[in-house]
Amino acid sequence: MSERMDVRAPERRRIRIRRQSGQVAIEYLGFIPLLLLVALLAIQLGVAAYTANQAGTAARVAARMASKDRADRELPPATAGRSAISDWLSDDVEFDRIPSGDEVTYTAKIKIPTVVPGIDDWGVVERSSTMPRD
Repeated sequence: MSERMDVRAPERRRIRIRRQSGQVAIEYLGFIPLLLLVALLAIQLGVAAYTANQAGTAARVAARMASKDRADRELPPATAGRSAISDWLSDDVEFDRIPSGDEVTYTAKIKIPTVVPGIDDWGVVERSSTMPRD
């Protein structure tokens, strides 16, 4: 009788191991959507930082163009600012000019594009740059 128990004991262990490995796979399936959401939010943070960088570039280029008091300049300042940034952001950029005596200030505002489905409004990034007039 004790020999029979010894023979069946390894079979029972194998059955338990199979059940547990199946349970772990189902637990991972429940965890995957959370991991995807965290990954998308990390990518969204990178897109927001990139948009802020591009807004600074657009404001700086527009202010530099506006600081040149020449009538023969090639591009208007806003057009130069738009052409200095990525094409997929240049459609959403708005410029404000704040003239003063010896300097000119341009502000670029860009709507942050979305990566996360279901959340469409991540806000607007605004950067300003001031350049002395030539």
